[in-house]
Amino acid sequence: MIFRKYHIVIFRDNECASSQVKLRGWIFVFLFLLLAGLATSTVYLWGYQYKTTYLNSKLDEATKTIQDQNIQIASMGGKLMMLQGDLERVQQFDSKLRVMMNLDKELADISSSTSSNTGGPMPSSLQPLPLYRQELLARRVHSLLDQMSTDTRVEELRQQDLLHAMRENRELLASTPSIWPVEGYLTSTFGQRVSPFGTGTSDFHKGLDIANRVGTPIRSPAKGVVTFAGWDGGYGNCVVINHGNNISTRYAHMSAIDVKLGQTVVRGDKVGAVGNTGRSTGPHLHYEVRIGGVCVNPLRYILN
Repeated sequence: MIFRKYHIVIFRDNECASSQVKLRGWIFVFLFLLLAGLATSTVYLWGYQYKTTYLNSKLDEATKTIQDQNIQIASMGGKLMMLQGDLERVQQFDSKLRVMMNLDKELADISSSTSSNTGGPMPSSLQPLPLYRQELLARRVHSLLDQMSTDTRVEELRQQDLLHAMRENRELLASTPSIWPVEGYLTSTFGQRVSPFGTGTSDFHKGLDIANRVGTPIRSPAKGVVTFAGWDGGYGNCVVINHGNNISTRYAHMSAIDVKLGQTVVRGDKVGAVGNTGRSTGPHLHYEVRIGGVCVNPLRYILN
């Protein structure tokens, strides 16, 4: 019945005329189905858009979370590298003390053997990292933590051993040079250098040159006995202190000598003043440390 023909009559206002339209029933079915399809499509598209918007918002949140985690991981890596640097400085300080006290190097060798490459430096940038690098960075952080844990345990053993040795060798520690003998600027280090006297040749510098104004106090770096105090050729006014255990120190080019032969001094006592006597190119202290009469690098015996 719905597919029969239908007549639609249209009357015009105030006119005695009308129009007539003939339609078949299937057109109504088609229009109905078309409207239903459009309504269904509209609902589907609206739902799809809503779901897409929701997923995009979740994706943005996840991306921000990953970026924050990357920044935290990179920051933690930087802090771990700083902590590792602090641990290495403690180990170097420990090693220097052992050299000064002539202790065995067994634990030092253990510490050296446990050091390993943790896979390269941590990224210094706090920029977000790709996903494939997150796992690599996390593994590197864990590897560094494991290595630092091992190094810390070894360092604890080293410190306990060193503390025990220091308790048993208080006199040795008091007699071992361990501080700068004077304030100033380090102008020449131990070892080969170009001659400062303009000859253009290379010579071996037996100590440290520390420059400062004439009259700057010079202090004894440890307990000892003055074995020389006077003029010594190119050294000018010079003082030599015997600290025992075959260790001695020498102070040259002094403007004044404040100790005498045979005097006992302790760490921090004034032995003289910076000068420019002898074969010198300017006011400074020439400082030597000798072991059994052989010059060694004084920096090995400076802790402060």
